[in-house]
Amino acid sequence: MLNRMSNYFVRTLREDPADAEVNSHKLLVRAGYIRRVAPGVYSWLPLGLRVLRKIEAVIREEMDASGAQEVLFPALLPKEPYEATNRWTEYGPNLFRLADRRGNDYLLAPTHEEMFTLLVKDLYSSYKDLPLTLYQIQTKYRDEARPRAGLIRGREFVMKDAYSFDLADSGLDDSYAKQREAYQKIFARLGLEVVICSATAGAMGGSRSEEFLHPCEIGEDTFVRSPGGYAANAEAVVTTAPDPLSTEGLPEAEVKPTPGTKTIESLVELANRDFPREDRAWTAADTLKNVMVTLVHPDGTREVLAVGLPGDREVDMKRLEAAVSPAEVEMATPEDLAKHPELVAGFIGPQVLGPQSPARAESNDEDDKLAGVRYLVDPRVVAGTQWIAGANQEDHHVFNLVMGRDFEVDGTIEAAEVREGDPAPDGSGPLELARGIEVGHIFQLGRKYAEALDLKVLDENGKSQVVTMGSYGIGVSRVLAALAEQNCDDAGLAWPVDLAPFQVHVLATGKGEEIFATAEELAEELSQNFEVLYDDRPKVSAGVKFADSELLGMPYVLVVGRGLKDGQVEIRDRRSGERFELPVAEAVARLTEMINAHQEGAK
Repeated sequence: MLNRMSNYFVRTLREDPADAEVNSHKLLVRAGYIRRVAPGVYSWLPLGLRVLRKIEAVIREEMDASGAQEVLFPALLPKEPYEATNRWTEYGPNLFRLADRRGNDYLLAPTHEEMFTLLVKDLYSSYKDLPLTLYQIQTKYRDEARPRAGLIRGREFVMKDAYSFDLADSGLDDSYAKQREAYQKIFARLGLEVVICSATAGAMGGSRSEEFLHPCEIGEDTFVRSPGGYAANAEAVVTTAPDPLSTEGLPEAEVKPTPGTKTIESLVELANRDFPREDRAWTAADTLKNVMVTLVHPDGTREVLAVGLPGDREVDMKRLEAAVSPAEVEMATPEDLAKHPELVAGFIGPQVLGPQSPARAESNDEDDKLAGVRYLVDPRVVAGTQWIAGANQEDHHVFNLVMGRDFEVDGTIEAAEVREGDPAPDGSGPLELARGIEVGHIFQLGRKYAEALDLKVLDENGKSQVVTMGSYGIGVSRVLAALAEQNCDDAGLAWPVDLAPFQVHVLATGKGEEIFATAEELAEELSQNFEVLYDDRPKVSAGVKFADSELLGMPYVLVVGRGLKDGQVEIRDRRSGERFELPVAEAVARLTEMINAHQEGAK
């Protein structure tokens, strides 16, 4: 049946939605692909659903080709499996929780590791059943604190998640490699540019982890790459630490008055004015900044943490959050700091933090690591380095404070911002920073979930072995948003042929019966081989039809209008902007040639 605009369920908008910030959000709503229901929750309209299903089809074909098998789990799940893995607690407020009429606890699934693991445990018991990879395309739910950018960060979203099950680590390596290759094929077929970046596993757990990021200015993820091929999410960048230095012969630490220096800038200015050094000027990099944050652990407990880093760097909250996951991070409040009277705001120094903490010193319990304030520092703060730091008294700082001589730390943490030009960890050159949208993420989970849920099989010697797992996710609805960001202009969307809701948009732009009859005849003929949307609205102006066709973004537009009196129609290529007229009798053949050429070129 021919799809006609006169009865197709779509209404276009001329104005951007008030809550839309990015192009994909604006255009998908204005073009009638999606409709907002609540913050971060959207209905799929016929046009949007057609694109979504085409993306899913590509994913299914490549997943099936990789040897994975499709299943489908419910979105509403019982609490108990998530308690067994501790994720009922670890997910914290991001988890949608609810109870049934009998008071039993349930959740709306953010991911399905537990369900996949239990399903395999229920049905498989021998090494002969492995390797196995299962996947699903399912709706997920996360109670995002700040849903934004339409489909890019929502509370309800469509995801493809897959899990591999192997007996040995070498098998996991093979399964991981197969899924990695499948992902490369998927994104190549979708025509979506991606950069494969080393990443952190976060709340998912596991060891090896890589993200597939679509470079895009509006992306929420910062990633880095080097001329030599290194690429990583900024959260996963490992700082190149200097070698430790000898502390012998270094000048003694000295407390000096520094009134009114609660900022690094004012401290450096005063130091150069009142305490100049002979070899060079003091810089922010000579200061040790101590940032006080509060970790809110999944069980609700609050822990004050001090993060020490060179004063010329800022704390990157996303890197910090990744480093302390599953705890959440807040800036320490006055109430948090009041519990530690040794801390003097604006002049906090490492002499009262970590191992030197008064509370730690007074504790007789060697395992009481949380007594006092834990002190974690940037990897650049190594033994023998000298700093200007707070003296823990108002309007005073310590000069020549030496790490390893004058203070100790509880450990290091990757929390400082990564900057353009920083050295790549693998020595492949200076780092370049970019923004990206995360569209895929693959992990080597290992045995975390299998151990928690007792997934074991008998090996060839009849011995029970814990299975090792991999996890492989693609944000399907987020991919659609990324494709919309990549394939649009000021006028609207501009879909590639293989993903567009319809390959051809036929417009009847005139009032004569002959125009509509010819347009319908051409649309009917084209629909024998292609997906066609026919704009047959009789009382809509040509200008509105042209604007709607550009907004909707079908790759080819066939215009039947004023030129018909001369036996001519017009073909418009939405993506290239090319336009040309040709005889009516040649239109179908020419469009067929253009579409086929595009599809051949995409293979």
